[in-house]
Amino acid sequence: MKIKTIFIVALLALVIMSFIVAKKTGVKNQPNGSPTIDFTSDYKLSNWSILNDGVMGGVSTSSLEINTEGHALFKGLVSTENNGGFASVRFRTSPIKVKSKRFVTIRLKGDGKEYQFRVKKNASDFISYISTFPTSGSWELVKIKLSDLYPSVMGRKLNRSNFDATAIEELSLLITRKKTESFKLLVDYIKFDSEDE
Repeated sequence: MKIKTIFIVALLALVIMSFIVAKKTGVKNQPNGSPTIDFTSDYKLSNWSILNDGVMGGVSTSSLEINTEGHALFKGLVSTENNGGFASVRFRTSPIKVKSKRFVTIRLKGDGKEYQFRVKKNASDFISYISTFPTSGSWELVKIKLSDLYPSVMGRKLNRSNFDATAIEELSLLITRKKTESFKLLVDYIKFDSEDE
């Protein structure tokens, strides 16, 4: 029960901080609202930001960088100290049109841990639409059906429809742990596509 309460408090802090920053911070446009985020050695991370459990007193740390192979490297240490337990990285953009898209495909290499993929219709929304996926430790394609993304606030699934928007303004990757652990996730690309692509 204590761990569940801590987790809920942490996610509430994440939601509140996300709302505040969305109101105060302008978002640089992603050219043409491209449905593909393709990481390369010269990719600029200006639209990406870190949001960890420090927003509610936690001490987890994380970073995002482009490594020498041209992949995005999201890594850090998730700590349960001070009621913490999560780390995340998010991308804000001009609207990415997904009306004709059915899936998001992510080419990545994880560390055997589970991660969450999350999207928001509007950057200032409280509600995130999420899916949890495992990683194998090898390069792989993770394909998530957009209509399977379920609405969540404070870690609780809401009794309402799954994702059905025509565009998104924010996506994020998040990791939560119930014990202190390091993590490492490499991402080659994130692509919104239709079934026949």
